[in-house]
Amino acid sequence: MATAEANARSVRSTGFDGKKLRTYLGVAFIVIWGLLPFYWMVVVAFREVGYTFETTPWPTHVTLDNFRTAFDESLGNQFGQALVNSLIISTVTTVAALVIGVFCAYALVRLDFRGKFAILGLVLAASMFPPVALVTPLFQLFTDIGWIGSYQALIIPNISFALPLTVYLLTAFFAEMPWGLEEAARIDGCTKGQAFRIVILPLAAPGLFTTAIIAFIAAWNEFLLAAQLSDKSTQPVTVAIAFFTGAQPQQVPYTAIMAAGTIVTIPLVILVLIFQRRIVTGLTAGGVKG
Repeated sequence: MATAEANARSVRSTGFDGKKLRTYLGVAFIVIWGLLPFYWMVVVAFREVGYTFETTPWPTHVTLDNFRTAFDESLGNQFGQALVNSLIISTVTTVAALVIGVFCAYALVRLDFRGKFAILGLVLAASMFPPVALVTPLFQLFTDIGWIGSYQALIIPNISFALPLTVYLLTAFFAEMPWGLEEAARIDGCTKGQAFRIVILPLAAPGLFTTAIIAFIAAWNEFLLAAQLSDKSTQPVTVAIAFFTGAQPQQVPYTAIMAAGTIVTIPLVILVLIFQRRIVTGLTAGGVKG
């Protein structure tokens, strides 16, 4: 007790808080550790090809040629089309997973029926299933029905992976909502559908935003299935970047790849920064009862 009081007096007198300093140092380390690869990608993206492997830690020999090369279709790189493909695939996946997931989560929380906890367990089990185990059966299935290289061959598997995560997040969020407001709306004459649309969905906006952004990022970053199920006209950016070709045979265009990676990553960073308040609110909502 005396030691704690002495430490408190020492902090008040000197203004130094060792515990707070350790916290700040830990946060700074995590931020630097997470952002350093992205920073180096941006540095190389703006560097001339002849200085690709220079180890100077700040931008040198700056040029925009790498970004022009990334969009240059004369080398066989369809990066512009791949951006459109990724946007279509990720948007459709997110909307479909969110629409289906919000009704599934609402039913699991609000409706009483036999086996709903078993269903939730199956949903969680599906989210843990390794995608690599599905590559061969999906490739065979979509080949048989003529879907290889189509948008539906990329969107449907993405929905199957995004949906369990969507249901799980929204179930946890709906479980802590004040359902008395819904009951009050029902007393005022609203139907179940009207109460859900007018009362529940606005209250669930933080959780919906969080789930939508997480599902969009997961679909945007998907590579394994897309590499096997897409063709030149439908491949997303992750596959297009992996197959970038240089001006010479056997040449790996590192700077163009880094430029393309920068173009692909920056929209996600901007998206998270814009909606960071809603994301944090959605992730922490329902964490404390009371």
